Amino acid sequence: MKVHILDDWFDTLRTLPCFAKLAAHEVTVWTNHEPDPERLAARVRQAEALVLFRERTRIGADLLEHLPDLRLISQRSVYPHVDVDACTRRNVLLCSNMHSDTPSYAAAEHTLALILASYRQIPQQVASLRAGTWQSGVGRSLRGRTLGLYGYGRIAKAVAGYAEALGMQVQFWASPEGRARAAADGVIVAANREAFFTTSDVVSLHVRLKPETKGIVTAADLAAIQARSLLVNTSRSGLIAPGVLEAEIARNRIFAAVDVFDSEPLTDTTHPLLTHPNVLPTPHIGYVTEDEFDLQFSDIFDQINAYADGAPINMINPEVWG
Repeated sequence: MKVHILDDWFDTLRTLPCFAKLAAHEVTVWTNHEPDPERLAARVRQAEALVLFRERTRIGADLLEHLPDLRLISQRSVYPHVDVDACTRRNVLLCSNMHSDTPSYAAAEHTLALILASYRQIPQQVASLRAGTWQSGVGRSLRGRTLGLYGYGRIAKAVAGYAEALGMQVQFWASPEGRARAAADGVIVAANREAFFTTSDVVSLHVRLKPETKGIVTAADLAAIQARSLLVNTSRSGLIAPGVLEAEIARNRIFAAVDVFDSEPLTDTTHPLLTHPNVLPTPHIGYVTEDEFDLQFSDIFDQINAYADGAPINMINPEVWG
């Protein structure tokens, strides 16, 4: 098959063991992002299969109508960026391994890294040392502090384990169903939403972005966070109501560590989440490790080979195949 891989910004996949799974196919790798559907369609017009890097590119009807040879889209995890109905109308099969039993340990590790780096002022201390001024201030310890995890899924549970190993107290808040599962598992659930925000020294978001969770963290929630607390978001920017985090940060009352933004790639160097000294920003690298890529794309390439062999797996719209 003619396979086109989108958004492999550092041409990483060729270096991984899993890339050998595509040996029988004609593979084209695109290493820069093209947001315009018409220009993207011109690039990949000959594609029979598209490989997606998570949610880096939106796949809508405006793109699909220009791809007459496309038969398969292969990716991993959730797919809010893919118009499944449009795929079905165009007889394009979407395959996506939902890895229901495997958390992204890379994302959990990055969450912990952001917490540690923010509390110990690691970026500032490195900059001070390189500038020849030695230490630049005094950081804070995590042991004995309370980590509030919003969400009770696989990544949140992994972060909880890391935090407990550091001697932190961990509490959860989630949907009613999530809170019920957490309570059944015997972990600490905050008495109510306000208590969750007011008693957590660090609040970390681990909720999937869906229509019902968009803007779920409000201005009132952030106003309830105690002064000098840290908000961490390695999930999705849309979980926080528009402009709310920027407004709260501008008050110089809390800190934030964010790996996700409303617009990605974010290249506006004047954006307040990139310029404010209370914010530690990273460019959506929570899941970006060689190990995680090899795990994810091994599944994605297996889906391509299964389709080529006439026995597709992990079908999201199986009516296309039928």
